[in-house]
Order: sequence, then structure tokens, then C-alpha cells
Amino acid sequence: MPTLDPIIPPPHIAAFTGYGIELEYMIVDRDSLTARPIADLLLVDAEGNVANEVDHDELAWSNELVRHVVELKTNGPAESLRGLEDNFHADLVEINRLLEPHGACLMPTAMHPLFVPDDETRLWPFGQNEIYAAYNRIFDCRGHGWSNLQSMHINLPFVDDAEFTRLHAAIRAVLPIIPALSAASPFEQGRATGWMDTRLRYYRDNQREIPEISGQVIPEAVTSIDDYHARILQPMYRAIAPHDPDGILVDDWLNSRAAIARFERQTIEIRIIDLQECPAADLAIARAVVALVKRLYDGRILDLERQQSLDNRALADQLFECARHGSTARIEHRSWLDGFGIEGPVSAGLAWRTMFERGWLGDDPGGHLQVILEHGTLAERIKRRAGAEPDAAAIVATYRELVGCLAENRPFLS
Repeated sequence: MPTLDPIIPPPHIAAFTGYGIELEYMIVDRDSLTARPIADLLLVDAEGNVANEVDHDELAWSNELVRHVVELKTNGPAESLRGLEDNFHADLVEINRLLEPHGACLMPTAMHPLFVPDDETRLWPFGQNEIYAAYNRIFDCRGHGWSNLQSMHINLPFVDDAEFTRLHAAIRAVLPIIPALSAASPFEQGRATGWMDTRLRYYRDNQREIPEISGQVIPEAVTSIDDYHARILQPMYRAIAPHDPDGILVDDWLNSRAAIARFERQTIEIRIIDLQECPAADLAIARAVVALVKRLYDGRILDLERQQSLDNRALADQLFECARHGSTARIEHRSWLDGFGIEGPVSAGLAWRTMFERGWLGDDPGGHLQVILEHGTLAERIKRRAGAEPDAAAIVATYRELVGCLAENRPFLS
């Protein structure tokens, strides 16, 4: 979902010379952990007016569709991913300080485990909110897929058509195994859903009335920016037109695939990474994903032609196998396995560990990636702590611990 006043970095930044990170958090009651729709208390400009976005030096804070979510993001492109976790954590500490007099705080992970959207959804009412109003009119945003999903977005730049094509192909090849590293949403309204990444299931199904918006979630292979417009954007714009006669939603952010082109920023935005327990874990995943994408971009694993030839349906099936089962998901996609030089079938967790041992994911300075590789996704650790069929008290106790992890920027161990 777009913010209404996006920060637009300077154009023409070459691939892997700048990075944009966005992290979304739910505001909750400090005691009960129920959602608190008070994001507007944080988003106040110098004149004391509620704003859609405010600058905080290295980062910016912004609104989302609902009043109980606040987004933190790099204030323009960062030169490196290293150290960004400290910037995010410092601002999270500040936000918790501002929320403390209101008996509230921030809670991590990708879905609130007890949130009831029909009762608790409060849409953002401030500023120029015609985009949100249009979404609500067309899709009815009282649902988990709209009001109860928090994620990390990674923006990777491109400078021209050639870089775009190579970057899009490399990202597309990595997307299907990301949930096996990042899944963090095992509960919905007090029950286990059978998915480690329930948020991604909602992401897939959220706009099924207009299937062109998300396609198969894995984006189609494209050969150029013009081909991207022809194959992805134009069919989507034609499909939304009868529902959006004023053309409010005709923009590239309408696209709900797992990664989308943001042409006003000249970036490709990866959108399917569940929010973790703390920024150190989020940035560990970001560095691993980006390192693997860069290796593909450079042709050191699969060349461009082989990346483009990977079957879209098979990639999508693999994505949702990982979303359902996390690190224990079984990878059977022969072309993908052969391309990555991994003998299979194999668990997705073992595939990630293999790539880490080969040095493909970069280093892990804080050891947070190692926690995931050794102990499973955050969703798996949450389920082990709370139990397979937990009551509300067990869920609240588990998520109180996660609130502590966020405040202290430390890993959650089950």
C-alpha cells in the first residue's frame, strides 16, 4: 500500500549503489497488546499539524492505510545496508518513548495474532487520503489482508533499461525461497492458521476480484521496461478502470506482485518479507537477500537467459510452499535446484544454509541470520514458544516477549 507523500530519491542511481528499507509496525496497548489507532500522535509536522510523513534525520516516519500502523523508512537511498539497524532501533526507542504516556508501544512481527479487523480497523482519515478511500470502496479494507499485515520492503535501484532487466530477473529467481527465511505470521485471531507466513497468503488473495493486480504473485519474466509495461502494468490498468473511473489508482504501486517496479524512484521494490522481531533481524535478512540477488545479477549463479526461463507457475508454487511450511518447505523445482547447484529435493532451510556456507549471503555480523538458519523462521520459533494450540494468555505472553525483543533489538529464541 503506498504512502500518500512518498520520498523520491534522486534518479539514475546504479544498481547496488543505494538501498531503501521500509519497516511497518503496529501500535498496541502496553498491557493488553490490543491495537491502538493513534499513529497520528507520532506524525506531527513542525507546525503541529498531522502529516502523512515527517523527517527524522536519517529516517522518515509515515502513515499507512490504518491508524494503528506506522512506517519507518530510509530518508532517501542509503549507501550501505550495514549499520541501518542501529538507525531504525534508535527511532523505535524514540517512538516508544512518545507512546509511553498513552500506555502504548510498538509490536513487531507481520500480523497481530489476536486482531479482529471487523471491530478494530480504523482507516487513516487525514490529509489527501483519496487513494485509501478508493481502495476501501473497491475492496472493503476491513480485513486482515488490509489492516493486519506488517512487512519489510527493500528498494533496489536501476539506472537504465539493461540494469532493470537484469535486476528484475535476479530478484524473480530469489523470491520463491524468501518466506523460508522471513515467515513471521503463524496466528490469526487466536488460532494457528497452518501457515508460517499467513500474511503472504492474504497478500495473494487480497484482490482476487481483479486478478491482474497480483497475477501469480511471482512477477512474469520481462525483457525490458517497455515489456514490463505491456505485460504487467497495462493489463492491470485496464482491469481496474471499470472500478476506478477517476483513475486514482492508475500507478505502478497498484501492482501487488512480490516485487514491483517503482519507476518514479527507479527502483524495484521487494514486498513479501515479513517483519521480524527487531531491526537487527530485519537487516540481516535484507543483507542476505540483497547479496544473493547481486550474485545472480552478476551472473555468478545463473546467467540471465536461464533466470528468464524459470517457469512462473513453478516459482509461484515454490513461494507458497515456503509460505506455508517455512524452513521445512520442500523444494522440488528441478530447474531452480540445478541452476543453484543444489541437489534435491531439499528443505528450503537446508538450501539457505548451503548458500550461507558457500559465502553467497555475505557475512552475518550480529549473528541474527545464524539464529534463523539454526532455529527456523520467526514463525516457527513463535509456535514452539506459544504451543500448537495456544490460548489467548499464551499468545499474549509470547508477544510481550517479542515487544521486549523489539525494544532491546535482540533475537527471539524459542
